Amino acid sequence: MVAGGIFVVDCSVSVAWLFERQADDYTEAALDGLVGRFAVAPRWWHVEVLNVLLALERRERLSPGESVKLLRLVQALPVRLHDSQASPFELHAVALRHGLTAYDALYLDAALATGLPLATRDKALQRAAVDCGVGVWTP
Repeated sequence: MVAGGIFVVDCSVSVAWLFERQADDYTEAALDGLVGRFAVAPRWWHVEVLNVLLALERRERLSPGESVKLLRLVQALPVRLHDSQASPFELHAVALRHGLTAYDALYLDAALATGLPLATRDKALQRAAVDCGVGVWTP
């Protein structure tokens, strides 16, 4: 367990913090839960969030200037980055075992390493978290 850490957050939750139309009770409760605390995410989490913003720019749903503002918000979030100690072979095995993407295997790895539950809206990742015993964060 990471002292002060409340959960491992994935992109499905953190992106909802940036876009009101994607927010729901779960993502709002997760954000509220961070007051005076922090979430944990894999080191590359910023890259996944950036990829979402770039995809929105390409579809002309977001301007580059708006993306930069959102990236500043992301940097200000109370999220501590976790460096995985898992080898690519271990991540491959976890991804195959649970039907996850390589990216989601890193979220699961962070939860396993820290002992924190996962805050995610991704169904496959939720199942994997439960199967591995870290569980899914609930408000």
